[in-house]
Amino acid sequence: MIVSVASGKGGTGKTLVAISLALSLENEMQFLDCDVEEPNAHIFLKPVIDRQQIVSIPTPQVNEGKCTFCGKCAEVCAFNAIAVMPKKVLVFPELCHGCGACSYLCPEDAISEVGKEIGILEVGRANHIEFIHGKLNVGEMMAPPVIREVKGHIDPWKTVIIDVPPGTSCPVVESVRGSDFCLLVTEPTPFGLNDLALAVEVIRKLGIPCGVVINRGGVGYNKLEEYCNTEGLPILLRIPLDTEIARLYSRGIPLVEGMPQWQPAFQQLFEDIQHIVSAEQVGRAK
Repeated sequence: MIVSVASGKGGTGKTLVAISLALSLENEMQFLDCDVEEPNAHIFLKPVIDRQQIVSIPTPQVNEGKCTFCGKCAEVCAFNAIAVMPKKVLVFPELCHGCGACSYLCPEDAISEVGKEIGILEVGRANHIEFIHGKLNVGEMMAPPVIREVKGHIDPWKTVIIDVPPGTSCPVVESVRGSDFCLLVTEPTPFGLNDLALAVEVIRKLGIPCGVVINRGGVGYNKLEEYCNTEGLPILLRIPLDTEIARLYSRGIPLVEGMPQWQPAFQQLFEDIQHIVSAEQVGRAK
């Protein structure tokens, strides 16, 4: 089963929940940190990295000796990564998404593809957890190709926890796509409610069942729970606002290791997720 842990905004405790869930399960599993622009799960899991892989995307290279400057490549490029002048073709690698349309549709076969390095992928282990994360190179904007490389290592026979980037943009969609369940971590504040509503809309459009974890609970803002009840979103876990949890997190100590009494709660969380997924599968089969 693949469980993605997401949030509509940053700083809600998404990584705290994802890591605590992974550490509370005793079976052989995988942890994928798909927040490739700022991965930080390794700080807490402390995996031993034993393999690295360069991630690159194909970018166009124009042979102007064969090019007739017809402009077909610029016409088919949806991302404006190619501009054709009267006697010159300009390529903007930063805008290229590596789709290959320009080279495939060039009538003169004047465009070839060269690999452009945009990041790295690292694989390692932390006890029973196989750990995979990606790192997007500084200055690069194309996170989805790195995320796809990370997800390419998913073993469908294992339990998989995916730490998703914050927000609701393309990297989030790429990370969550294909999950059996999405756990949305939020906080009881007006900002938390606003961004949770955006995240729920995205997850529902992807057709993935979801539930909510409320972090830093007990601050007296009740509209978040009212929203969840109205939308039929199950609140699967509540984590209170606690300075000890914050101290542990600031020292790189996972919640379930610094406060072992939380481990049964995360085990129950996973059981609840399994029940929801099973019920969803039965419902689709009817």
